[in-house]
Amino acid sequence: MYQSFYGFREMPFNITPDPRFLYLSPTHQEALQHLKFGVHERKGFIVLVGEVGCGKTTLCRRFLNELDPARFDTALILNPRITETQMLKAILTELGETKLARSQNDLVAQVNAVLLERIHRGRDIVLIVDEAQNLKFDVLEQIRLLSNLETDQQKLLQIVLMGQPELKEVLARDELRQLRQRILVHYELHPLSSDDVSHYIQHRLTLAGGSGRPGFTNWALRAIHRGSGGIPRVVNNLCDKAMLSAYIRESDEVNYWDVRRAIRDMANLTV
Repeated sequence: MYQSFYGFREMPFNITPDPRFLYLSPTHQEALQHLKFGVHERKGFIVLVGEVGCGKTTLCRRFLNELDPARFDTALILNPRITETQMLKAILTELGETKLARSQNDLVAQVNAVLLERIHRGRDIVLIVDEAQNLKFDVLEQIRLLSNLETDQQKLLQIVLMGQPELKEVLARDELRQLRQRILVHYELHPLSSDDVSHYIQHRLTLAGGSGRPGFTNWALRAIHRGSGGIPRVVNNLCDKAMLSAYIRESDEVNYWDVRRAIRDMANLTV
């Protein structure tokens, strides 16, 4: 409703993981560098942890976009609630394979053969599993076994596990100590600071084609930071609702009371 009123080309606070809108705060920049380092240096296992809505998926898509397609083949698993066999099939499908083996043992052999063939062609293969805290033990164990596939010089597969803070608890289980020992790169995303939230909001307004309307008062920005806890997805929701409130008032300024209404609306939705 407010898009045309304020002159935006597109809605500035959609919650879809569009890498164009990624704001690289210091913690996001550092997380991206950890991902790049782990993959380019072939560290094997990489773990990225962050709270719900902190931007892991958007960061992941930015990371994938920055990988050189002439060198890297990637497999992105977005639904971790699968069996070992389904995981193996998903990896092969993501890598573009169409004729899949049927049994689990044959699928493992096929994965090994596909990875070896691509390594010999000079490719590097990256497997990324989102929401990895939901993986069952058997599937995690299968992923660990895949990490054992290697030539004399290198691992055949670089594995990135991304998940909510619960992933740390999963990986801390005693039966997963062998997997845990293979994790050489680990990073935890932190919430945005108050200054980061202000820059984040301006970043999205500008990318959406904003021309300075509406402006956010300092009190509004402080209230958004407090109300969101620095979580980007919650910032988006609060800004969207606060801008709608300002639009209804036909105002070019989002004020503290607009944000208060937005916070109250979100609180009512969670009751």
